[in-house]
Amino acid sequence: MNLFLALLPLLLVIGVLLARQSTLRSALLGLGSAVLIGVLWFGLGWRESLSATGQWWPLVLEVMLIVGGGIAFAEAGRRTGDQAELSGWLRARLGTGVTPALAVVHGVTPLAESLTGFGVGVAIAVPLLLGLGYSGRQAAPLGLLGLCAIPWGAMGPGTLIAAQMAEVGFDDFGVMCAVLSLPVFIGAGIAAVFLIAEPGQRARGMGLAIASGLLLWVGVLGANLLFGTATAGALGAAFTLAVHLLLHRFRGMSMQAPARVWQALAPYGVLLGGVLLLKVLLRLSSLEDTPWKYLGSPAFWLAVAVLFTLRTTRNELRPTLRHATRTWSHVGPATGLFIVLGVVMSVSGMSGQIANGLAELGGLYLFLVPVIGGAGGFLTGSNSGANAMFAGPQAQAANVLGVSALPVVAAQNVSASLLTLASPSRIELAVRLCPDQPERQPVFRLALQVCVALIVILSLLTVLLAT
Repeated sequence: MNLFLALLPLLLVIGVLLARQSTLRSALLGLGSAVLIGVLWFGLGWRESLSATGQWWPLVLEVMLIVGGGIAFAEAGRRTGDQAELSGWLRARLGTGVTPALAVVHGVTPLAESLTGFGVGVAIAVPLLLGLGYSGRQAAPLGLLGLCAIPWGAMGPGTLIAAQMAEVGFDDFGVMCAVLSLPVFIGAGIAAVFLIAEPGQRARGMGLAIASGLLLWVGVLGANLLFGTATAGALGAAFTLAVHLLLHRFRGMSMQAPARVWQALAPYGVLLGGVLLLKVLLRLSSLEDTPWKYLGSPAFWLAVAVLFTLRTTRNELRPTLRHATRTWSHVGPATGLFIVLGVVMSVSGMSGQIANGLAELGGLYLFLVPVIGGAGGFLTGSNSGANAMFAGPQAQAANVLGVSALPVVAAQNVSASLLTLASPSRIELAVRLCPDQPERQPVFRLALQVCVALIVILSLLTVLLAT
């Protein structure tokens, strides 16, 4: 009975989402039911609640600010024409064939998504792919496959949530997520090749896909080790894109960039450079665990980057903030409420009850970890929401079984991130970006088939790494 009551808030969330209600409504219902059940059946008291509030409110605020900052940064780039300028320059230099698609899947989309998040990478990639000559039925799924680096999307708030829930170091956790992402990066590239290459060209295309996926993996893993998790996705994707462009340069394509392109790149440099510089300075001055650490937060530098982007068009600041606030109201509060839901379930002991139930599955549970994470990502369309719901119980179940929680929760994060690319909201976004609007079902079916195959591989890796 206690196990059913502990699961009930999550079941309500899943039911509301399956009924195609809003994420905010599902989060509110889940949180309300968790508080009620926690108080009436699990002995949740005000002392525990106050203690948890003091511990978690900075994280909730930071994540919500990162969400809002990413939305505002993307809108500022759209209003100033920076996004269009960069897309046009890339389109003129990537040529034709399989390699441009891989440059977008492993470079452009992960870079855009890592800096802004919440599907913006798809919004940038699909028009670029259409400009490269791909049809809508190719461009839509290709844009979705580029969401292979979602653990670092919007500079990693979802990954930060999972690390906090599992009580593991953020950067160590990011390294483990990078290790597990190798099959995801390569799998996304191979799927892209099978989507666009002629049968006779697929063998060569698969070799290119594996090489391109390895490039992204080396870049993300190396950046995670050298600079930390927050910027690893952006730096790894930038490295991959640079190598693709360099190879095109060797084939005779001009890489010359006019002044307007450099101007469009400048805000991205401010964002990445600011986060990296402050992180190094804080580490050298031993201030990483003090309030000064927030000066190195992506939330702060996203705000700086927005102001820098609009430095010559200040009249666009107010409309940008209006758009960001309106969009944020649909995703920000729900994200925060999912985190609070996870905290309530953890503090009340409901997560522990679920963990004990999962642990009773024994070795089979480890195989199912990515399945659970993937279901959360598919239903919420967000690794932040999925991790807020499931990262805590997954970590506790690992502890009960006596296995390492680090690879278990990393598998939760990577699988949740992966399934967001097949979520209904992402499919709808990708299809609507195509003028010919291809049928949704084939796009969904392809995305889901890729995800299911990769989830099986992640399940095997989870068993191997955790035991």
